[in-house]
Amino acid sequence: VAQQNSGATPKTGRPKKAVEEPVGRGPDVDSLGFQAMDRNVPGLSHVILQKLNMKSYEDYKSAMDGRKSSSDFGIRTYFDMFQKMEDTFKFCVECKKLPDALPDPKSLRRCKRWCQNVYYCSVPCQRANWPLHKKFCKKLKLVALDRLVEWLVFTGDIPFPTETWTKPARAVKGWEDWFSMQEQLEEKLGTILAGRYMTLLWANAGKPWPEDEELRQSIRRLVTDFHSRPLTIGLGLRLFGIDPLAKPLTLHVVGASHVETLNTRLTDYDELTRMFPGHWGMEVVMVGVDVVDGSIMRPPLATPAPRGRVYLSSYKGLYHDFWESHVETKLAARPDLVVGFHPGFHACPDLLAGWLPTLLLLRDYRLPVLFTVYSEQELKSSLQVLVELETHVVGYAANPFASLRPEQVYSSPNKAPVYCSSFYIALLGPAVAAVPGAMELEDSDNW
Repeated sequence: VAQQNSGATPKTGRPKKAVEEPVGRGPDVDSLGFQAMDRNVPGLSHVILQKLNMKSYEDYKSAMDGRKSSSDFGIRTYFDMFQKMEDTFKFCVECKKLPDALPDPKSLRRCKRWCQNVYYCSVPCQRANWPLHKKFCKKLKLVALDRLVEWLVFTGDIPFPTETWTKPARAVKGWEDWFSMQEQLEEKLGTILAGRYMTLLWANAGKPWPEDEELRQSIRRLVTDFHSRPLTIGLGLRLFGIDPLAKPLTLHVVGASHVETLNTRLTDYDELTRMFPGHWGMEVVMVGVDVVDGSIMRPPLATPAPRGRVYLSSYKGLYHDFWESHVETKLAARPDLVVGFHPGFHACPDLLAGWLPTLLLLRDYRLPVLFTVYSEQELKSSLQVLVELETHVVGYAANPFASLRPEQVYSSPNKAPVYCSSFYIALLGPAVAAVPGAMELEDSDNW
């Protein structure tokens, strides 16, 4: 989410208070992504608004902010909900025509080979698109399945209950190790499969009920998607040698939006307690202009978090404003680690300009920072920006706790799916030449 460029955090020297200037809201990742759909499929954004009973993008944002109920979208039944969601994917992936542009709007048919995810208006379009689509068809089947099963995250069926880790954090190298610690895993998956909401889902989804093993694998992928953020935070603590057993910790999630905060429960980051049993307390503060009102919309703590608990709080606004109004005045604690999930500052000059005050603040106050990105291309572009800002990049690599849930490019699905937090970038202060003896992650025992 964009951080608007207001005030001048210095590039070098001692950190100083930003000069106050009028704040105007810049573009954010969500709005740019919404608008970009029309470049691939003209009119698609209007179809989405129409299906959700909305008049404008501001209505869409209100929904993301939790200010609209399902009845406001014309949704009266479970079938309505799943049908409207599916309708927003209905366009010919070859010629890009929407239903209203066809002589018979009902002529759009789903791919029946594997994916049941993309649509074609005619046999010639399907044949013309097959040489490209066949490269992604099987993967897109998983995307379509996970998109439906994700509903069980909102009903509370996913994730299943977890236990304190039986291995030290440094010994858990990835998801295979994590799943190996989950006792009675198959029984837990079976309970979700047999649950009321799984039955409601497939009674109303308009698609055949998948095989049990397909659903078990989907649940596992969605569990990794749910826990990816707290485990990535835990990875950041280990990379920087920050010990949760030595003192209470404050963790800031910068650029937080509806992705991190919509329907977030106070217990959603408790996996950090299972990862570091006996910790002294951790506060996770979500900071961003698009933080959603909800249970975590409570002020940050001025005192340490309760021992053995993960305390979630939030601030709706720009990070450099939060720093000035709360951190500098000691209304909130200085962070031990700052994390940004998919900040997107590489995407365009407007987003970079919006993020600039925050990036410079993080650099000049020498805060340990961990950013995540979707892909190797995004990693390269982000590194280029950070190097140009003379930021000390102390490490980057594939994230062992990346989500295993594949996600498609909404309006251009015939591309390789991406995965949330696939790579991480670790930062600490100005470029190494300006900081003698700056820490290198390779030297840490926790690397």
